[in-house]
Amino acid sequence: MPELLEDAPPADTQAAERGAGFKLAAFGAVLVVVLFAGYGIGRLNNSVEKVQNNSVEKVRTNPTMASHDDTGAAPHVHNADGTVTQVSGGSAQSVGGLSVTASGLTLQPVTSAFTAGRTQPLRFKITAAGGAAVTTYAVVHDKPLHLVVVRRDLTGYQHLHPVMAPDGTWGVDLRLAQPGSYRAVADFTAIVGGQQTPVTLGVDLTVAGNYAPVGLPAPVTEVTTDGFSVQYAGTPQTATTQPILMTVRGPDGRPATLEPYLGAYGHLVVLREGDVGYVHVHPEPQLTDGAVKFWLAAPGPGRYRLFFDFQVAGKIHTAAFSAVVS
Repeated sequence: MPELLEDAPPADTQAAERGAGFKLAAFGAVLVVVLFAGYGIGRLNNSVEKVQNNSVEKVRTNPTMASHDDTGAAPHVHNADGTVTQVSGGSAQSVGGLSVTASGLTLQPVTSAFTAGRTQPLRFKITAAGGAAVTTYAVVHDKPLHLVVVRRDLTGYQHLHPVMAPDGTWGVDLRLAQPGSYRAVADFTAIVGGQQTPVTLGVDLTVAGNYAPVGLPAPVTEVTTDGFSVQYAGTPQTATTQPILMTVRGPDGRPATLEPYLGAYGHLVVLREGDVGYVHVHPEPQLTDGAVKFWLAAPGPGRYRLFFDFQVAGKIHTAAFSAVVS
């Protein structure tokens, strides 16, 4: 009979240890399966919509994409479902719309001269290096391209959404009421060579006639538009990102029932006096005590005009505020 070692544990203890080891190994195998399943699901869901020749499909994005600062946009994250989440904190945001060319893309208008008070088609293309028109775009906030048109004295603001033809030509009917020089700012994310390139480009439009510039209104905290009272709270700064809150009340004085517009409860377009520098800010996904909450870091000192777009009962309204940043 073999000699038993004095330190060997009893047979029942050995059996218990073997059972515990088997359970631990089984748990580890299950954990590995769960981790790999989660990784696969994450990759499957990691896509956004894109528009190509007027059709919409899913396109994969970089699974390691983190928050970044798009040209002319506040710091935010592009989510897997194509939406954008605002990120608080940070310093001054970059300003867009000052150049007709950026990141290898160029805004080329077909026509740039308009007649005051007459509705005319605005046509333009976005071209890549070599002159070929871009025809594939990511859908950000429900649209592949956002177009803001405003006179250089920051009056006559319009937020439009052109439609792209198969050859890459964008078109929208445009009416410019008064003579003067206008700025058209195209905000989009092009997909070139499989890569997403967020860009904001700007071009001048002219309306012949006697130009009578309008001075920027004095800063106020409440304005009335289409019967709605809109209250503005916040102090934009250049060094830090600050909260900007917009509260909307109906003609009866009660809080208005805001509806999602372009994937959010509101949009804030900030334009700088002088060069019409452009910043497009998206709000937090949920209301804050009934208010639409944005995070804004002014790109520099100066006077600004803030245009707040919101939707009630299926109709879009715009409230405008002035702000002075020192």
